[in-house]
Amino acid sequence: MSNEAQRILVVDDEADFARGLVRLLSAEFPQAVAEAAFSGEEGLQVLAERGADVCLTDLRMPGMDGLAFLSQALVRDPRLTVVMLTAHGSIETAVQAVRDGAYDFLTKPVAGDDLFRVVGKSLERSRLMAENRRLHDLLSGQYGVLVGSSPAMQRLRQAIAAVAGAEYPVLVRGESGSGKELVVRLIHAASSRAAKPLVVVNCPAVPENLMESELFGHVKGAFTGADRDRQGLFTTAQGGTLHLDEIGDIPLGVQTKLLRVLQEREVRPVGASRTLKVDARVVASTNQDLEAKIAAHAFREDLYYRLNVLAVTVPPLRERSEDIPLLARHFLNQAVTEMGASEKAVAPEVLAWLAKRDWPGNARELQNFMRRLAVFCPEPEVTMRWARLAEAGAGVGAATLPFEVGMSPYKEAKARLVDQFTGGYVQELLRACRGNVSEAARVSGLSRVAVQKIMARLGLDSRSFKAK
Repeated sequence: MSNEAQRILVVDDEADFARGLVRLLSAEFPQAVAEAAFSGEEGLQVLAERGADVCLTDLRMPGMDGLAFLSQALVRDPRLTVVMLTAHGSIETAVQAVRDGAYDFLTKPVAGDDLFRVVGKSLERSRLMAENRRLHDLLSGQYGVLVGSSPAMQRLRQAIAAVAGAEYPVLVRGESGSGKELVVRLIHAASSRAAKPLVVVNCPAVPENLMESELFGHVKGAFTGADRDRQGLFTTAQGGTLHLDEIGDIPLGVQTKLLRVLQEREVRPVGASRTLKVDARVVASTNQDLEAKIAAHAFREDLYYRLNVLAVTVPPLRERSEDIPLLARHFLNQAVTEMGASEKAVAPEVLAWLAKRDWPGNARELQNFMRRLAVFCPEPEVTMRWARLAEAGAGVGAATLPFEVGMSPYKEAKARLVDQFTGGYVQELLRACRGNVSEAARVSGLSRVAVQKIMARLGLDSRSFKAK
């Protein structure tokens, strides 16, 4: 979030009155910067050069009056909060100014309490409008992260914007591949902690005997192999956000200690005699039924309520099928950009087919499908021919099965087809990634180890693809 001070502009041709208001406002709102302009024309110049969040303008001024100033000021900045200053005899005109876009009006002589109340509300309105605009820009796709315009996605954007501004723990729920990690990144990016670290721990990937040390740290000699002090992830995320991915898999013993951290906001490293204060917002995610795990005594109920203060549910792809064409284009463009390849279009019939197809793996499955098309389709437009081949798993350019099925058993025929597809796929993948195995793993959605195993089985050497 921006730490830039808000600005207040007072526009009044009575210089002493304007300077007096600036002194009062500077004393009452020291976090804001107040200045004066002594005509409508000068006020517009200040807005053009330095801008303002709140503007108080006199209604009656020589030359450009308050109504004309209001009109031009709102053309320059429609989000400007304008308060009209008027004498008792001009209240009807002030009401007209409110209809024309002014936020409020005050009558002269201005009472201090009324002035501070209206300007305080105006500053808050301006702050909220600026924050809403920032969140809208962040979540509308400007940053290329959250794609879709369906009602389900609109609700998701609203939920992210709502929880991002708070400091409470958040539980992000959704099916595997639906985009929970992306939602967590957006919550962090839209929060006041965005400038601090986002630290992610994949709970199932950490062995149970190391989880406590991973989260809370340890001191030298705490256990065999602890040859030095180690900072835990809660401390690493100080001032930022700690994402506990797949929280449902965290061991019961660690759950008790995690509950204490959430309650006391302090950690005790393994083997330490003292605690450390921590300031990390916890955002947990899961695709599991935590309520069922609570009933089975596999997850602590009190920890669940600590984590589930705020909840965001990521919709599965089947609940926002109207977003699939947008997502498909996005993923295809992303893939060809990653590969350094030429842009590809998607035929309308392919988009319609994709929208009707089942995606049990959600957005991740669709993304990997579009990556395969980016790798294998050599034409500038993805047609149904290539979509069907990608669905069937056939190799590049294969319009039919690459061998005679004859009377082969189904499993043998399928195994031969899969082997041929795998060989062709991995070779094309390595060629497109110029032998970079890590990049090939990322593009394909496979782990690096899985790609290396396939390469070993096929006798492929990544170095032979670097110059191709």
